[in-house]
Amino acid sequence: MASNLGLPFGEVVFVYNTRLAQEVGCWAETKNKGAAFHAAAFFAYFVEAKNLADSLVIEDIAISIGLDGETARNVIGQRLFKDQVAADWNLAVGNGIKAVPSFMINQERMVGAQSYEKLKNLMFRHKVPLKE
Repeated sequence: MASNLGLPFGEVVFVYNTRLAQEVGCWAETKNKGAAFHAAAFFAYFVEAKNLADSLVIEDIAISIGLDGETARNVIGQRLFKDQVAADWNLAVGNGIKAVPSFMINQERMVGAQSYEKLKNLMFRHKVPLKE
């Protein structure tokens, strides 16, 4: 699907535990850099095949989007957002979400990589405004 859309996509050989990256992503969200962090982490993993379980890789991603490296190290070392990620996971499990990506609006789920049209239709059915 990525190549059909002209998106860069490398060869993913390993699956890593991304828990620490998720925690740094939560911190990035508090700094209004969540979308940038998630996009950079996606690129690092799916295009550059980087190990998102490696704290140095995660720190580099944070720095690359303008976040402070020392604070990123503290977030990782002290596990400052561990509880937030646990709460997010519990919410997902409680709503029957078992795969990514998943979209859920008003109890209607769409699971897996889907076309833009399908996502747009889901949002339209639930009157979610679109930015095109």
